[in-house]
Amino acid sequence: MGNVAFIGGGNMASAIIGGMIASGWEPSRITVFDPNADRRNRLAADHGIHTTDDVADAAIADIIVLAVKPQVIAAVAEQMEADLSGKLILSIAAGVTVATLEGLFGRASLVRTMPNTPALLGLGATGLYANEHASEEQRAVAKGIVEAFGVCVTVECEELLDAVTAVSGSGPAYYFLMIEEMIRAGIALGLSPEDAKVLTLQTALGAATMASQGDAPEGLRGRVTSPNGTTHAAVEALQENGFGAVIATAMTACRNRAVELGLG
Repeated sequence: MGNVAFIGGGNMASAIIGGMIASGWEPSRITVFDPNADRRNRLAADHGIHTTDDVADAAIADIIVLAVKPQVIAAVAEQMEADLSGKLILSIAAGVTVATLEGLFGRASLVRTMPNTPALLGLGATGLYANEHASEEQRAVAKGIVEAFGVCVTVECEELLDAVTAVSGSGPAYYFLMIEEMIRAGIALGLSPEDAKVLTLQTALGAATMASQGDAPEGLRGRVTSPNGTTHAAVEALQENGFGAVIATAMTACRNRAVELGLG
C-alpha cells in the first residue's frame, strides 16, 4: 500500500483516515501535515498516526492526498519542492482540474475525486477520474482509499465529474429539501413538529436502506402502491405536478453551473 501523506488535517481528512485504518491501513504508514498544532495533536490522539508541521516531510510519501482548500494548493505545491514523478497524488479539492494539478505537480500520477458530505460519516458517494500517468495499480489504490469512506465510481473523462456533482456531490441537499418539505407537510396535516420529524427521518432512512439492498426502486415503489390506494393517490399527484421533470431540471441546472465554474 505504501506510505500516505495528507496535506490538510480537517474533518474530511480525519474521516478518510478513520475509514482507511478500519479497512486495514497501518496507522504507522499515515502522516498528516497541518499547520494547526491542536489539529495535529487531535489526529495523532484519535488515530495513532504521524503528524508534521513541515509540508516537505509529506513529499517523501508514496501517496499524497490533497485535502486542503482549493486556493491553498498552489502554495502547497511550491513549498513541497520535491520531484513527485511517479508518486500518486489524490485530490479531494473541489474545482481543481487535472490540468491545473499537472501544471503544479508535473508528471505525477494524478487522481481527482468528487466526494460528498456523507463521506464524513463513512457513507460517501464519490466520482473518481485518473490522468494518463496513473497506472492500473495506482488507480486501484486510489479507489481503495476512496472506498474506505463510502462507494466510488470511476469515470472515463473528467467532464463527467460535472454529472457526478449533479447526482451525488450536490445530491444530499435535494434529500434534505425533501425532508424539510415532508416535515412541514406533516405539521400542516396536524402532527406535532417532533412527530413529523421523527417519522420523516425514519422513513427516509428505511427507504434508502431498502433501495440499497438491490431491488429496483420501481419494484419497491410498486409493492407499496396499491391501485387506487393512499400511496397511489400521492404518487399520482407528484407525477401530475411534474415531480420527475423538476428533479431532472434541478440536476441539469447543477451540472450546467458546474461547467460554468470549471469544476469538471
